[in-house]
Amino acid sequence: MNKHFKGLVAAGLTSATAMFASAANAVEIEYWQYFFDARVTAMEQLIENFEAANPDITVTMNHFPYADYRTKVAAAIPAGEGPDVVQLFYGWLNDYVQAELIQPLPADAFPPSMVDTEFFPMVQAMKDGDAYWALPTAVRSLALFYNKRLMDEAGVAPPTNMEEFLSAAAAMTKVDAAGNITQVGVTAGMTAQDHHWFREGLIRQMGGEPYTNDYQTVNYNSEAGVKALEFYTDLFESDTPVSAIGFMDEPQAAFKAGRAGMHIDGSFRIGSLDKTRGLEWGVTELPATADGVRSNYSSYWVNAITTKAEGEKYDAAVKFMEYITSDEAMQIWLDVVGELPAKPSVGLTEANANNDVYGPFIRGLAYANTTKFANESAQRQLMVEMVERIQLQDMSVADSIAIAAEAEQKILDEYYSN
Repeated sequence: MNKHFKGLVAAGLTSATAMFASAANAVEIEYWQYFFDARVTAMEQLIENFEAANPDITVTMNHFPYADYRTKVAAAIPAGEGPDVVQLFYGWLNDYVQAELIQPLPADAFPPSMVDTEFFPMVQAMKDGDAYWALPTAVRSLALFYNKRLMDEAGVAPPTNMEEFLSAAAAMTKVDAAGNITQVGVTAGMTAQDHHWFREGLIRQMGGEPYTNDYQTVNYNSEAGVKALEFYTDLFESDTPVSAIGFMDEPQAAFKAGRAGMHIDGSFRIGSLDKTRGLEWGVTELPATADGVRSNYSSYWVNAITTKAEGEKYDAAVKFMEYITSDEAMQIWLDVVGELPAKPSVGLTEANANNDVYGPFIRGLAYANTTKFANESAQRQLMVEMVERIQLQDMSVADSIAIAAEAEQKILDEYYSN
C-alpha cells in the first residue's frame, strides 16, 4: 500500500471517527408550544437557524391544541418527559413555579440587569427577586382592525377617537326588514380580547384604575368602571346597537368573513388575516378619548427551561433560550407571526414603528399595561358573566359590575393567601 493511499485511508478513518464522535456527543432537546399555525412556522425557522449554528444540538418541536396544552405540560414534566424548553402564557408563571415545572434562568447567561435594560419593562413581571424565570421572544398589544371595503362603502375613515369610533360603527351596521343585525359595525365579546380592552383600556380612559396593590385588589367597582362598562354594553344594548354578542359565534370569525366593520384584537391576528382571501383590511391604534387619553393592554408568551432539563440538556436548553430571545429571532417572529419584538432595539426601529401594519401595535406599547392574573381563565369568565347578567337578566350595570368585582376579589384573595 503506497504512502498516498495510506494517507487517504487514515484521513477517511479520522473523518469517520470525528463524525461518529460528533453523533455520539449530539444532544437532543424538546421544545413545546401550543398550536398556532404562524407560530409553528416561525419556530421551525428559528430551530433551523439554531441547529445550523449548533450542529451538536438537535431541537425537536411538539405542539398541541390550546385547550389541551397546559394539561399535557403539567403531566409530562413531573414524569421526566416532555419539553426541556416550554412556552407558557405570562399569566401562568406563578402556577408553573409553584408546581416546580420550570427553573430560574442562569444569571450568567441572563443577567437581570441586562434584561431590565434591554427588554420592554413589562417583562420584569417574570422576575422574582434577583432571578428571571422566563423571557419572551415577542410581546402583544391591541389595536383596531378595520374592513377597508366596508368603510369605503359607508363613507367613513379609520377612527382616531371614541366619537369617530361610534359614528363609524353606526355607519357600517346593517339590519334586515325584521330589525335583525346582518352586519355589525364592530365586534363584541368578552371571550375574545374585549375583557382586556375593558380592564386596561376603557376603565383607565374613564379615569379609573382596574386594580391596586400590584393587581391584588380589585378596583373597578367604581364610577370609572361603571362608565367603562356602560360604554361597552351600549354597543349591543342601546336602542340603536352597532354590535351583537355571539354574532357569527366568534368576533374574529365575523371580521374574517367580511361581516364586521371593525374588530379589536392582538397583533398575533395579523398572520391569519393575511391568509384570508378577499379581505381588505387595515389597522389603527385603539381610539382615544375626546381629550386624547389612550390606554392599551399588553401581554406575552414566554419561554422557560423546565425542571426536566439537566446536565448537557440543560446546557443546550440555555443556548436555545439565548437564541430565541435574540434580536434576530425577534425580527423573524415579527415577520412571520406579526407579534411584536420584546426588545425596543428591534421593535422601535424606524421601519417597524412606522410600518402601516405593525406600527399601531408597537406605538400602543408606549401606553399599555399588563394585567397580572391569578387565574386568567377564571377572571375572564367573570367578565363574560358580568355582561350576560346585563344582557340576559336585564341587571343594571352598577349591580353587575359589583358582583363581578366581589367574585374576582375572592379569586385574588385565595390565590395570594396561598
